[in-house]
Amino acid sequence: MCLLKIVLNFQAGLGTLANMFLLIFYTFTILCHRPKPTDLISCQLAFIHIVLVLTGSDIWLTDIFESLDIENDFNCKTTFYINRVMRGLSICITGLLSMFQAVTISPSTSLLAKFKYKLKKHMIYASLFIWLFNLSFTSNHIFYAGAFTNMSETNQMKVTKFCSLFSMNYIIRPLILTVKISRDVFLVGVMLTTSAYMVIILFRHQSQCKHLHSLRHPRASPEKRATQTILMLVVCFVVMYWVDFIISSTAVLLWVYDPVFLRLWKFIMNVYPTISPLVQISSDSRIISILKSLRSKCHQSLQKG
Repeated sequence: MCLLKIVLNFQAGLGTLANMFLLIFYTFTILCHRPKPTDLISCQLAFIHIVLVLTGSDIWLTDIFESLDIENDFNCKTTFYINRVMRGLSICITGLLSMFQAVTISPSTSLLAKFKYKLKKHMIYASLFIWLFNLSFTSNHIFYAGAFTNMSETNQMKVTKFCSLFSMNYIIRPLILTVKISRDVFLVGVMLTTSAYMVIILFRHQSQCKHLHSLRHPRASPEKRATQTILMLVVCFVVMYWVDFIISSTAVLLWVYDPVFLRLWKFIMNVYPTISPLVQISSDSRIISILKSLRSKCHQSLQKG
């Protein structure tokens, strides 16, 4: 139990720091340099994952609410609502990122080529729609989450020591669940379809390169590296999503509070927000060059000292 809590703390700290680094980098790039088309999406994803890790870990945010002497019911509703909004945004923005990259690398002869400039033009509107949809769609959690009460435990499920979910109407619950599953299945389907398309494009490109450069392999292009990074993110997300879905569905079906089971669920839920920034940092040539430059400067200053 204690070891799992330490692991959750470490995971939350690592995920927060890595995503904060990405958020600062992408914000600075967007404001001060010529950004890549995907930088705006990646900047949103970094911010979403910071909030997701902080609300999902239930470590620092609860302490902040307690220090401000905010009542527990407001604490529970706010934390749970924000966490669910960020989970929905994470899958939507990841789906948008994979779709955007698939259109970007599509050859000029394909049907998707005509959407390249349209997608860039309407990317801000698409992001705005995704945010508004998730903020409104998840609003039901404000009414069905709150402080743990002394009422019968069959009518509520504890999700933390002090917070619980209250049972919904037998008509509302399947309706919300149907919309949520439909959204998630659609977006996971989009990710898998675009990923398969990108793999085919990369395979064809690799075959052409081998044919043209039989003696020497060319360096991977920035587009190829970006595509490989997004493929890694999509695969990681899809795997962790289905593990999270199975665990969360089991928790809802059992309708019981188990601290160990809950901590395990939180760990699984925060794996993608923690891994994704590390993948992006290790594969972005701009970040790698900055880190190498800082390393060389530190090495020179140590030699002078």
